[in-house]
Amino acid sequence: MVSGRLLKATLACVLAGGALAAGPAAAQGLGYKYWGEISAYRPSISAKANVSQPGLPGADIDMEDDLGLNKHEGLLDVVLGARVFDRWLLVGEFFSLDRNGSRTIERDLAFDGVTYPASASIDSKLRSDVYRLSVGYNFVQTPTAELGVTLGLHATDFTVELEGNARVGGATTQRQARAKEFLAPLPTVGLVGAYEVAPRVILSGRADYMSLKVGEYDGKLLNAQAAIGYKVTDGIEIGAAYRYVDYDLDVEKTTYTARLAYEFSGPSIYLRAGFR
Repeated sequence: MVSGRLLKATLACVLAGGALAAGPAAAQGLGYKYWGEISAYRPSISAKANVSQPGLPGADIDMEDDLGLNKHEGLLDVVLGARVFDRWLLVGEFFSLDRNGSRTIERDLAFDGVTYPASASIDSKLRSDVYRLSVGYNFVQTPTAELGVTLGLHATDFTVELEGNARVGGATTQRQARAKEFLAPLPTVGLVGAYEVAPRVILSGRADYMSLKVGEYDGKLLNAQAAIGYKVTDGIEIGAAYRYVDYDLDVEKTTYTARLAYEFSGPSIYLRAGFR
């Protein structure tokens, strides 16, 4: 995981540098040259994971139903943004989703070379740190409407952990902890737009998509959001949004393979501050 941590640190530095130099953004700030946004998001979540070792296939584990992770969780989403070179946008975002569970399992669960037997009490964790950085170009740009295309990088740092009484092969059951962490970078293409439907009322939306194999990672991603906002003043906007993310990822390494299906969707409210 040294290379994954290095890439994670590099992405964090890129986002921080972009924020200082021009400010990246996740949603279009109509009429703003620079803007920042914070939103409170409470999605419904569904995650399935499978981690196998060579010759030791893992089980398809439903993280909510099998392990008791919450199906709803609150989080904060931070975005920054800027317009550069007239029609160009620099875009970035960060949020983290961290869930823990504890449950007496009802079936045998094979995970990363060990088997947690039915009736064992299992503590579990699933964490995802999401970094998004993209560059967009508006091919439509008027005082009340914008529509553009984006190219970007969507990177997610996943951590999956299970701990409880388990057996390795035919050995006696004993306390076993297993954890896997991997950073999955995926390039994306997308659309972004905003329209002032009435004075101070802004409709905006975006969608990013990619299905691609990159090295050890084979992933598919759909990240979409629609929002409506109201400009309280020329520099302050409040609003509500609905977001949907569908993430399928396969990891193939020499020591293990992993599959993760991750879906979350739900409403958010946001506060945006901008400067012309």
